[in-house]
Amino acid sequence: MTSASKFARRSLVVAAGGAAFALVLTGCAGGSGGDTASAGDAIIVGTTDKVTTLDPAGSYDNGSFAVMNQVFPFLMNTPYGSPDVEPDIAESAEFTGPTEYTVKLKEGLTFANGNELTSSDVKFTFDRDIAIADPNGPSSLLYNLDSVDAPDDLTVVFNLKNPDDQVFPQILSSPAGPIVDEEVFSADAITPDEDIVKGEAFAGQYKITSYDFNNLISYEPFDGYKGVLPAAESPINAKYYADSSNLKLDVQEGNIDVAFRSLSATDVDDLSKNDKVKVWDGPGGEIRYITFNFDTQPFGATSTEPDAVKATAVRQAVADLIDRDEIADQVYKGTYTPLYSFVPAGLTGATEVLKDLYGDGQGGPSADKAKSTLEAAGVTTPVELNLQYSPDHYGPSSGDEYALIKDQLEADGLFTVNLQSTEWVQYAKDRTADLYPAYQLGWFPDYSDADNYLTPFFLTENFLGNHYDNPEVNDLILQQASTADPAARQAIIEDIQAKVAADLSTVPYLQGAQVAVAGTDVDGVTLDASFKFRYAPLTKG
Repeated sequence: MTSASKFARRSLVVAAGGAAFALVLTGCAGGSGGDTASAGDAIIVGTTDKVTTLDPAGSYDNGSFAVMNQVFPFLMNTPYGSPDVEPDIAESAEFTGPTEYTVKLKEGLTFANGNELTSSDVKFTFDRDIAIADPNGPSSLLYNLDSVDAPDDLTVVFNLKNPDDQVFPQILSSPAGPIVDEEVFSADAITPDEDIVKGEAFAGQYKITSYDFNNLISYEPFDGYKGVLPAAESPINAKYYADSSNLKLDVQEGNIDVAFRSLSATDVDDLSKNDKVKVWDGPGGEIRYITFNFDTQPFGATSTEPDAVKATAVRQAVADLIDRDEIADQVYKGTYTPLYSFVPAGLTGATEVLKDLYGDGQGGPSADKAKSTLEAAGVTTPVELNLQYSPDHYGPSSGDEYALIKDQLEADGLFTVNLQSTEWVQYAKDRTADLYPAYQLGWFPDYSDADNYLTPFFLTENFLGNHYDNPEVNDLILQQASTADPAARQAIIEDIQAKVAADLSTVPYLQGAQVAVAGTDVDGVTLDASFKFRYAPLTKG
């Protein structure tokens, strides 16, 4: 699971495609936000989105990346309002050969601890990510990286395995991109959070001044940041909540200034009618899907009765029975919409292949179709399916969401679903240890390109670690990443979706938006196509 070669063959590539989701929504100052702190004091941001680790090599989840975006520098970054990347702490970045990408750093860069930030730190960052290859880390992004050279203090040369990589510049802005201090971080192991905070190994818009794991993080602006983003002005306190009901209560009462991830759809609807707060929404590429473990699912490779044909039929029957409209309407009140493929609507190359292949052919469920699929494969019903979900990571509605999915699968007697839940910090470990035959996941995109929804999931050695292996799909994913012609690349992306739809290693079913709730005296709430919620624009009048 943790070999470097495994992760070196995987990619999570970013395309600087058109601004399909480009949008910035900014709150207007004025009014009263209740009992929030006075102007000049720290702005309080509340969230239920937990951190797993501050070490960029050890986490690949939204909660951890939300912190990293504030405190670590990137070679490339997405300015507000754009999905495209520009040099951040880099002075310049360009291809100097088909497989050679050269970055020149700005002069005088330092970390908050006073250590110089040089090309040696950059090389160290990417070398350690590949060497550690943590199963919950982002090393899968670096599939095409062969080696890194640092010929002088300001020059970094990335040597790539395959030429014409269309998206490597954007990978540098992704979860694999935070630059770390080689004098603080371990070269071959995940560095504990307390060592990172004590070592002041930060060079982003903020530095962390106080850290209470998944309770409270205090940030202060770092005046040494020299990147493309505007400098931060206000201190920030990020407060972590165990459940969204308390998050909702605190933002509506003015005890916190901003609530971002995750309020229930009912809470958002209720808060939209409250004149003390403002609800902001923006473009979102978040998707929800069920993942199947090809080893441990019913009739999986290591089950008591391995049978690939029956295993496929089970996955297809699940796809036949899922009622996306019902989940979107009943559980999420329209804040999510049905998703019928692996690439969400709005991105170049997105299709609705699942609508055609499964259910009633029009987007609705079909028990008759599911029954025929199982019978044709010789599967005896009801099929016993262990289905896992996380009650905290994807918001408070996950329980209702999966209770409804259980009802949909069991309604016609084709499945018996054993529904179980585990909190996220343990869940993230268990899912990569083959403990869950079928389980909930969500995807929060790193960038607005279809590749972001294909490469992590469907390469032979994929981030899901679910033992899916289709060599033809694997080759097509690598091919699209190096195809310069837009029309040809789009055709490959569509072909990949068709082939994966027949295999169904995952069953996508919902697509969502970004939502934040802020006091009416808070300005600078920015939800844009970078899909990153950054604190620096926040001000309070």
